Amino acid sequence: MSKERAVLITTSHRGVFFGFTEQSTAEIVASKIADLRRARNCIYWPAEQKGFVGLASVGPLKGAKIGPPADIALNDVTSAAYCTDEAVAAWEKSPWAR
Repeated sequence: MSKERAVLITTSHRGVFFGFTEQSTAEIVASKIADLRRARNCIYWPAEQKGFVGLASVGPLKGAKIGPPADIALNDVTSAAYCTDEAVAAWEKSPWAR
């Protein structure tokens, strides 16, 4: 059984990423490295999102620009947050806004 969980990661390069990992948020922040599966990058979110923590709480809202998924490794991690089930559903259906 996998211990994989959905997380939202921010980096010192102003990156905001959603993805799945077996690492704990504490491990990610301590090592400053995240290994994410099916990661998606949030390029833009509307003011109604109420900041990047809103992306972990409710997921991207209408108008957000979300990139396609890929397996990636991130360095220079500045924060890591577990995502709610509601946020996971929103991230997984969120297309690139036009």
